[in-house]
Amino acid sequence: MAKNKEVKTNAMRILDRLKIDYSHYTYECEEFVDGIQIADKLNLPHEKVYKTLVTVGNSKNYFVFVIPIEAELDLKKAAKAVGEKAVAMIHVKDINSITGYIRGGCTAVGMKKQYVTRIAEQAEALPTMIVSGGRIGSQIELAPADLCKAANAEYADITM
Repeated sequence: MAKNKEVKTNAMRILDRLKIDYSHYTYECEEFVDGIQIADKLNLPHEKVYKTLVTVGNSKNYFVFVIPIEAELDLKKAAKAVGEKAVAMIHVKDINSITGYIRGGCTAVGMKKQYVTRIAEQAEALPTMIVSGGRIGSQIELAPADLCKAANAEYADITM
């Protein structure tokens, strides 16, 4: 009988290569649902679950922000955190071509390119946080410092 082998995402393979401990959660889902619905489906505390947002600056460079699911990205603070005059959210249709991920499965670890990444400063106080595992139906829980290391990120004040 075949063994049920867990299918690893690119993000998980990178965490494994960096020897970073994480827990993996899966849920049934055919299409995009927001982070609040995912947290509720998996019975996870909202304050531990984070979403990954991608923006473009006036310089035409892309920037990644990881914020709590119930928070809103403050575009002025976000721009300041990455040294831009302004940043704007990218169009949903562009997520895959820019990051290599699809909407609902986007995570700061293992994007097509290494973009400047900022994690909301409130994450630093958490023992663990939960982010997308790199595809719809997959979430990973890890220490915020480990996400910083894997995504080459820094903490910043970026939420409203």
